[in-house]
Amino acid sequence: MLGKVAIPAIASPVVAGVVAAAGTWCVYRITVGVATRYTERGFRWGQIGSASLVSLAHGTNDAQKTMGVITLALIGSGHWSSTSAIPLWVKVACALAIALGTYLGGWRIIRTLGKGLIEIAPPQGLSAETASAATILVSSHLGPALSTTHVTTGSVLGAGVGRPGATVRWRVAGRMVVAWLITMSAAGAVGAATWWLAHLLGASAVVAVLAALSGVMYLRSRRDTVHAGNVNDDWQDRSRTARPTMAGGVR
Repeated sequence: MLGKVAIPAIASPVVAGVVAAAGTWCVYRITVGVATRYTERGFRWGQIGSASLVSLAHGTNDAQKTMGVITLALIGSGHWSSTSAIPLWVKVACALAIALGTYLGGWRIIRTLGKGLIEIAPPQGLSAETASAATILVSSHLGPALSTTHVTTGSVLGAGVGRPGATVRWRVAGRMVVAWLITMSAAGAVGAATWWLAHLLGASAVVAVLAALSGVMYLRSRRDTVHAGNVNDDWQDRSRTARPTMAGGVR
């Protein structure tokens, strides 16, 4: 069972990267001789559609995973009995949680993917977003659960490889892979710890601890904020002092 889940999750960034590399190569081949100002403007408009597709794909995959886990927990505890419907409050809570998380930590991830891995240009952005959306939507149709962050990272790397002369910061990519590995083992440890805490002191204790830790992490992230005003600043590689974050970003 774990193998059936792990294989698509591992292969998805590679597949998305290959698709994005091929798309980027084709885009730059087709637009050879076209003035940069026209291609930049056209692809910026195109990114509105491709970014919308990524948003749709994100909702069809990541949100469903969270809702599924909560609903199964409700069924297991006897608080929900339907196997063909999900409580409305679960849908609303998951949507709000994903939106809030994107709002609070999104700029840091945007900077890592858009500046840290490669200096992404609109044609590359369109190719990467389209490849990510296609990969995730196909996976959602077939059933395997993927990580939007992993797929998008693979697509951005592919967009860098597909553009002639582009510089890809493989060291940053390597640190992100390490962060992914840490995330999986850390999630298992935290899951076990929260179960033990809930069994010993009750669910309210788990909520209090998680809220406190979230506050600490949020305050820590405010020391070096990333926002709309500095997200496009020149990238400074801090590989000697940087530590990978759990979300896949790099400090």
